[in-house]
Amino acid sequence: MTKLKVAMIGLGMAAGHHARAVLDLSDRIECVAAFSQTAARREAFAAQYPIPTTGDLDAIFADKTIEAVLILTPPSSHLELVERCVAAKKHILLEKPLDISFERSEAIVRAAEQAGVLLAMVLQNRFRLAALKLDEIVRSGRLGQLIEASAAIRNWRPQSYYDVEGRGTMARDGGGVLLTQGIHTIDLLLSYAGTPKDVCSFVRTSPIHAMETEDLVTATFAFENGAIGTLNATTCAYPGLPERIELLGTHGTAVLTGDTLKAAFMDGTSITEGGEKTGSGTGANPMAFGHEMHRALIGNFIDAVRTGAPLRVTGEDALKAHRFIAEILAAGR
Repeated sequence: MTKLKVAMIGLGMAAGHHARAVLDLSDRIECVAAFSQTAARREAFAAQYPIPTTGDLDAIFADKTIEAVLILTPPSSHLELVERCVAAKKHILLEKPLDISFERSEAIVRAAEQAGVLLAMVLQNRFRLAALKLDEIVRSGRLGQLIEASAAIRNWRPQSYYDVEGRGTMARDGGGVLLTQGIHTIDLLLSYAGTPKDVCSFVRTSPIHAMETEDLVTATFAFENGAIGTLNATTCAYPGLPERIELLGTHGTAVLTGDTLKAAFMDGTSITEGGEKTGSGTGANPMAFGHEMHRALIGNFIDAVRTGAPLRVTGEDALKAHRFIAEILAAGR
């Protein structure tokens, strides 16, 4: 099987994790071009990774040997880049979130769908060993009927994080803690519990941060399957705590805390899984975690392109999270 030739667009904060993952999988994938419009970023990236850099975006889309593109740019640029990928018939691995609004996000998903190109999302927490085990438990029915599904995202970001131009603004990021940090855990929660409805919420910008968008949210809701739930999300929780998902069922309880799962069942059995200590990124350094999950995600993307294997995280999956986030923000208003 020939290597999948890809290009990387955007050499910001997330690029290092993707580069290391691609290099780990060098027997299956080759990044032939890494684009940034900024010469300093290209030089810094080239000093760390043996991947060719370029300032010519048009050349990437014109190169027919490039089968897929990793889009790692700020959210506000995603739709236009996806449209160019679609026009060039290139598959897409897109950093979360889809885009800055639900309308633009939906346009991305539909454009890829209509063109018949794959759209995979970088929601890498789906690939944690403990998260995969919890998915297996839920699908097997061992928890019984879900009666409650809740999540807590207790991150810390100092003011210096939001002082970076555009960060935490509607124009560049499309939102605050929900769309930028919380979407990872929200995506996991919905993958286990289904579609939320009847959302009520409080949405705040705390005195801790000077920023345009929200840094503190509490929401309550029901699910279509009858379960109820809560969501707490913040970047005000110094020094940053592991994200947490709790699932209560008629046959047992499962708690996913960071990379560790603990489940107890009414038949007297229990399961402990994970603890691989990959880091979390919940503190001041958002990239303070290993690239193992990115490696697994990119491996799944290669399988999908080469063999038609199902994507673990699709554009439709991400759109469900975007819809829920929009409902939380609307309820808060």
